[in-house]
Formats: sequence, structure tokens, C-alpha cells
Amino acid sequence: MMDVMIKRPPAGTIPEEPGSYQFKDKHGRVIYVGKASNLRQRLSNYFGSPRHMHARTAQMVQVAESVEWTIVRNEVEALMLEHSLIKQHDPRFNVRLRDDKSYPFLAVTTGEEWPRAQVMRGHKRKGTRYFGPYAHAYAIRDTLDLLLRSFPVRTCTDGKFKEHERLGRPCLLFHIEKCSGPCVGEIDEMPYRQLVTELCQFLDGDTDEIVDRLEADMQLAATSLEFEQAARLRDRLEAVHKAIAKQQMVAEKDEDIDVIGIAEDELEASVQMFYVRKGRVVGRKGFVLDKVEDLTSGGLINRILENLYGEETVLGVPKQVLVPYEADDRAVYEEWLELARGSKVQIRVPQRGDKRALLETVERNAKEEFTRHRMKRASDHNTRSRALTELQEALGLPEAPLRIECYDMAHIQGTNYVGSMVVMEDGLPNKREYRRFKVNGVGSEVGGQSDDYAAMAEVVRRRLQAYINERDRPVSERTGPDGEGIEGPQSGARKPGKFAYPPQLLLVDGGKGQVSATYEVVKELGLADEIPVAGLAKRFEEIYVPGRSEPVEVRRGSEALFMLQRIRDEAHRFANTFHRERRSTAMTVSVLDDIPGMGEVRKKKLLKAMGGITQVKKASLDSLKEHSFLPDAVAEAVYAKFHK
Repeated sequence: MMDVMIKRPPAGTIPEEPGSYQFKDKHGRVIYVGKASNLRQRLSNYFGSPRHMHARTAQMVQVAESVEWTIVRNEVEALMLEHSLIKQHDPRFNVRLRDDKSYPFLAVTTGEEWPRAQVMRGHKRKGTRYFGPYAHAYAIRDTLDLLLRSFPVRTCTDGKFKEHERLGRPCLLFHIEKCSGPCVGEIDEMPYRQLVTELCQFLDGDTDEIVDRLEADMQLAATSLEFEQAARLRDRLEAVHKAIAKQQMVAEKDEDIDVIGIAEDELEASVQMFYVRKGRVVGRKGFVLDKVEDLTSGGLINRILENLYGEETVLGVPKQVLVPYEADDRAVYEEWLELARGSKVQIRVPQRGDKRALLETVERNAKEEFTRHRMKRASDHNTRSRALTELQEALGLPEAPLRIECYDMAHIQGTNYVGSMVVMEDGLPNKREYRRFKVNGVGSEVGGQSDDYAAMAEVVRRRLQAYINERDRPVSERTGPDGEGIEGPQSGARKPGKFAYPPQLLLVDGGKGQVSATYEVVKELGLADEIPVAGLAKRFEEIYVPGRSEPVEVRRGSEALFMLQRIRDEAHRFANTFHRERRSTAMTVSVLDDIPGMGEVRKKKLLKAMGGITQVKKASLDSLKEHSFLPDAVAEAVYAKFHK
């Protein structure tokens, strides 16, 4: 990495006070915004050698030309200024939102003469009460459908309302008792306002009072022999009970909580948030963050809190915010939220009980959303085509790599070495082409460390040698007698071998060392001009190619990097699965290996007959001799092995 350093301001000019700082590029654009309780102490971290920085920080410092700062009175003001500047400039090296869709709310326009219930998105409007957010608009319509029989407020547009007001005739919703008919004077303003107030109370979670009143009114109507009215009240009560059942009770009735769950990898983080008001889940939202910054787990929590509460929130700030791990500068963020709420706010990590269970539920939702997000990116044809084109351009390939092979190794302290080869064709995994390798030609340790490079070289050599053998096979073995390659049982043609097709990109899980070892094998076999090689280093998600010490620059969050990350992770999973199988098998049969006369067939028969190695160890000599496939001498040797 080049030692390009941003020019350090003159000594003593950086203050030792709280504030926000902004790095700018040569064009004067803000590329990173941060905050600090001590500006001099924080900024001094950026003026050392990039070799000792995190890769993302080093990249930012290389691009930056200057740094400016603004002094404030305390850390909370520094936080507020930082958030304001990030919103204003959208710096490329700060965490960014991806997949931040607009979630719908159930809105009641209390500021109008005849308030209306409707689905609403976007910014908060004056004179409107909001409930939610909901995951889908149809969830709001389902909720309204249940509640309109109990609280028959209007849901029509202003144009529709005026049209029926002019006609003097109500719409169908009035006739099916899902609207009280304010457009034609069927209800006065005060009773209508009461309906709106009760609807808002119910959506706020104050359900007991409404249920009690409906039950009392129903009983009164029945006592007064007004059976039709009693039946209508009964139907309204049933609708209310159904709506209550849909609102899951997860906490005490007086508790207001926001619960944040996170699922993440090296590049992105999926965030899900459940809004709990008066003990019930009243809404949820989610988004995906692009992790451009070098952040700790606590720093990621800080950024999420800023995104969630930086603007005025529809449901306000609750008394408690539950997070999966401790926030950095927690006291500062609590003070910041207290300013917005006007009373004490607690940010905490629940350790046990109902709140811990609730947090785990939200985290499961975050993982599911993250999986859907990744699958959506992976399955879209246009996205895959764009990823392959980006790879071709970034790596300087002669053509888009329609067949990518990725290799990974797995072992424990140099034992049970295995390799995996996974294949992606046209951007999709082709599991029929996956291969597994047992690595036997590598010593367990070299110089005190497992020889990963030699193991990788052996696996790649075996795969490519098989390709060469297939490629160089005589034409008569690959085609029919006339040389046309006719298919069918009479053609005499042979099926292509397992390794008949070369990769258009050979990817290894690792950095410069693995890439160099792999490239040496490719060059040794005379395939350097035919098969390009690259490596993806997991630590910083950097791509290396042969003959270059610096990583190839591929834009973070790009489809190309996402595709490479996916195939690398799949190769890692496939290698680990095979390694576990081999290790399990080795552990099961190893105790019988040194018994004279105990071959593989007898071992399998004995383990199957006895029900496992534990039962073999416990078996008496007589029970061992009962097995006809086990000679007495071998049975005695087995018994002696475990009963010394």
C-alpha cells in the first residue's frame, strides 16, 4: 500500500475540544465526517502511515486532501452536528443506507373537519396521527377492515367525499356499516370525533376501556330489548377482539420499547426494528447498511441509532432501546435521545427473560431479511450480467467469466487436510460440478505452521492436470468413427470427463500467498495465458491478482464483489462440511485401526452390529464371540484393547 499521507495541520492548531471533523478530497467534496470528544487526539490517528491503518481508513486517507473541523460545547452537540453533516453531504466513506424502502403507516387525518383513515408514506404531515410502520400496505388494509365495523370512520378520498356530498347519496361502505356516512349528514361532528378518538386510542394500545364500554353498551341494549342494536354491538366487539389478537403482547402494558436486531457480514448489515408501545408490537421497519467505515460492533450500533432517531420519528423516542451489543459512547447517545424525548432513555443489552427472547426474535427477522436481500441480488439475471461485466473490467479479463471456480482448504492443525472446488456458471452455483479433494501429499506442518500453500497447490494441480488430460485425449476417443461427435449409444462417443471444462476465472480463498502458489501451478502446467487467477482475502474483502502487490480496486457494495464473496463463502462451507465428515469418520474408526485382523469390512460390520464404538467398548468377550464374522482371536484382541 502506498504511503500517501494527508497533509497534517500545523502543530498546536487542532483543538483539544469536542467537535466534528470533515475530510475533503482534491475537489473540495466532503468524503468523511466524524466526531470526537477530543479533536486533537482523534485526528492524530489519521496522520500516521497507512500501512498501520485499517484498509478502509487507509483508502479514505489516500483520497483526502484536507481536513476541517468545527468546535462545539459537548459530545452531544458533536453527535448532532456530525449527523447533520452526513445527511447534508452523504460522504462516500461513511456508512450508507441500502434497501431503505419507505414503510407505510396507518394515518388518521385528525386536523380535517371529517378525519379520514388511510395508508400514508413519506414525511410526517402536520395534523395527522401515525400508527405503525407496517411491513406491507395490505397489512394496514386488513387491520382497517377489522376495525371499521367498530369505528366506522371514512376512508374515502376528499374528491369521493365531495362527490357523494353533492349527490346526497352515501357509498357502499355506509350500507355495509363500515362508514358512518358523514358525507350525507348521517352522523354529527361530535359523535364522529368520538369515533375517531376511540380509533386512535385503540391503535395506541388502550384497548381495555373500549372493550369494557362496548360490552356495557351491548348488555344495556339487550336489557332494553333492543336486540338489533345489541347484535350490531356484538359484531363490533368481535371485530375488536380479532384486531387485539393480531397485536402481539410482548411486554408489560405500560412499557414503550424499540428493539433493534442485526445480521451482518463483512460488507453489509441488515437491521430490523420492532416498535413496542404499551406492551404490544405496533410496527416494524428494516433497512440494509453498506459498511463503508471501519466500525466496531458498538460503532455500528451508534450509526444505526443515528439513522433511526436522527430525524423526528413518527412514534417518538421510547423509554428503552434494546440492542444486541453495547453501543460505543452509550452515555452520549442516551443523553442525545433524552433531549428528543424530554425524559430519561435507556439503551441496554438484555441478558435474560422476556426482553432477551424478544431481541432474539427481532434478530431472527433480521437474518431472514438479510438472506432474502442476498438471494434477490443473486437471482436477478440483469444483476448477474452486470456483476460478470464488472469482474471482466476490474480484472482485465478477455471475456466475462461465465465459469468461475473457487478453491478453499480446511484442516485442524494440519490434519485431515481437504480441499473444495465450487463452480458458478453464468453467475449461479452449479452444484453438479462441485468437487472435493483429499490432500495426502502435504506434510502436517512445515516450519511449525500448516502448509496451506502446498495444499492449495496440490488441489489446483490435480484439477488442472485432469483438464489437460481430457483436452489432449485423442479425438477418436472423444468422437464417433466419422469424427463428428454423434451422440447416442451407437456413436462410440465418450462423455466429457469431470474436469473437461476450464474455468474462465480461477478464484482462491486467500490473499497474495495463496494467489502466488496457485499461479505457479498454472504457469508450470502451461495454462497461464488461458486461465486467469485471483484471490479474495476475507479480512478486508480485497482482491489480489498475480504480479501485483496492491489489491485490485473493486467498488464496495458492487455486484462483482458480492458475487465473489458469495462463491468464496460457498467454497468455505463446502470444504468445512467435507472436513467434518472426514474427521468424524476418522474419530469413529481410529480406535480399532491397530487391532490385528480388523480390516475395514469387519470394522463396519462390527460397528453396525453393536450400534457404535461405545457399545463395542462396553461389550463382554462372550458377546463379541457371538458374531460369526469375527474370529475368536480377533474378538479377544478387541476385548483386550478396551479391558486392560
